[in-house]
Amino acid sequence: MRAATDQNLRMIHLAAAPRRRWRNGGGWTRELLAWPGPDDWRVRVSVADIESDGPFSSFPGVRRFFSVLQGAGVELTIDGRTTRVTPTDAAVQFPGEAKTVCRMLDGPTRDLNLMVRGPHGAMERVPAGTAWSPPARSCGIFALAAGSCCADDATLAVPPLTLLWFERAPVSITFDAAGWWLAA
Repeated sequence: MRAATDQNLRMIHLAAAPRRRWRNGGGWTRELLAWPGPDDWRVRVSVADIESDGPFSSFPGVRRFFSVLQGAGVELTIDGRTTRVTPTDAAVQFPGEAKTVCRMLDGPTRDLNLMVRGPHGAMERVPAGTAWSPPARSCGIFALAAGSCCADDATLAVPPLTLLWFERAPVSITFDAAGWWLAA
C-alpha cells in the first residue's frame, strides 16, 4: 500500500493487494481496505474476480454494495429475488446476512464490493468532473481510469484501478475520469 503524506488519506493500487482464494473456490478477492483495522473493520473495500456460479459468504450485521466492473455481468438471487447486474448498472445494496447466490451471465466478472458496519454507506458511479458531497464521515473513490481528484483545496493524480480513501471526508470531491464513489 502506498499512503499519501496526509494521515487522513490512503492510496491503494489493486495490483499491490494480495489475491486470496475464496473458501468455496469460485473466485478470488483483493482486499483494498479494512478500516480501521483488519480484525475490527467498520468499512471493507475489495475487488473480486468471480470464476464460477455459487453462494456469497454471509456477513450478518453488514450492509453490502456490489457493482460489476468488467465482464458481461451476473444475476444475483438475494433472499429469493433476482437482480441482474452489468457494468452499466447502478450498484446493488443488500443485507450481508441475506442468502445470496450468484450466476454469471456470460463468463467471469470483476466486481467492486463495499461492506459497511453501521448506518451510513453509499456506492455511486462517478459523473466525471461533477462535484460530490460525501454523505458520510469517511469516503473514497475507486478509479477505473487514471484521473485527477480534487478534494477541497488539494489535487491528486490517481492511477487506474486504485482506491483513494479519506478517513475524514472532504466537504467536496471531484474526479475527472470513470470510477465509483464510496462512502461509509
